[in-house]
Amino acid sequence: MPIAPLDYTPADPDSYKMTIGEHLEELRRRLIFAIIGFAVAMGVSLYFGKDMLSIFCKPMIDVLLENEVNPMLFISNISDGFMVYIQVSMISAAVMASPWIVWQFWLFVASGLYPQERKTITRYIPLSLGLLIGGLMFVYYLVLPWTLQFLMAFSISIPMPGVASTLAQPSTQSAVVPLQVPKFAGDPVNAPDLSMWFDTSQQRLKIMLAGKVRVVQFLADNLVSPQLQLPEYVDMVMGMLVVFALSFQLPIVIMALARIGILDVETLRGTRKMVYFVMAILASIITPGDVITATVALMVPLCLLFEFGIILAARVPKRTLLDEPL
Repeated sequence: MPIAPLDYTPADPDSYKMTIGEHLEELRRRLIFAIIGFAVAMGVSLYFGKDMLSIFCKPMIDVLLENEVNPMLFISNISDGFMVYIQVSMISAAVMASPWIVWQFWLFVASGLYPQERKTITRYIPLSLGLLIGGLMFVYYLVLPWTLQFLMAFSISIPMPGVASTLAQPSTQSAVVPLQVPKFAGDPVNAPDLSMWFDTSQQRLKIMLAGKVRVVQFLADNLVSPQLQLPEYVDMVMGMLVVFALSFQLPIVIMALARIGILDVETLRGTRKMVYFVMAILASIITPGDVITATVALMVPLCLLFEFGIILAARVPKRTLLDEPL
């Protein structure tokens, strides 16, 4: 008598229902997996934490070098450097582990959704991730350097009062040859002790003391000399990254609201002026930095994303979540 083959079918979330206790157990399991993924990413981030901190500070260093200002960021407390290192490492770990964490969250949520809901959500996940990454890249490569350059150029352009008239007076002293410091694109090889040179690659005045290269701090000869604090700069960068990353999700939000019937496409088109005005107010409130950043760097992308959201909403007819997706 032949043996009947085993009838094995993969587990289907629609073929069974979970009790509250089973849901809680599944949630606990997914949270454990997410924490393990974050812990692994945290270990990697701590190992490369100093390099990540350098990446965060690169836009500011480039602006300082471009304006011929000593590229140094300062701390006011002895623990600030270490705390910023931990902060940057945690943010980097969260970014690296975010796909794994979102995947664990999705596995928990998907078991309680209808097939149409799962299909609709998964269709727009790549677009959401693309907008998120686009927002981060937009800040790092465009908004942040442009904003820092504008603010730095304005600050160091304020002249010192009385300096020009003093320098214009004829000198009554005998001619004295000023000390000339040699220039190098980097550090000279086998520099002797107590030697001094100017590093053109870093715009720094350096001196060799006891076999170690020391940096001599110098500031601009203007009324305002920048002494930038590392914690405040990193907080500003973090704030801008979070604000722009979330703001770039606007098309997805508009499309979702239009799909479930809360917003109407014609209403959105007819209230453009009011929406733009509200966006200008919100941009000036939530954006760290100056008025230029709020009105141009955030408002203009928000307006473009709003129009993109209208286009997406017009392509998706108003449905309930139980309807079949397009």
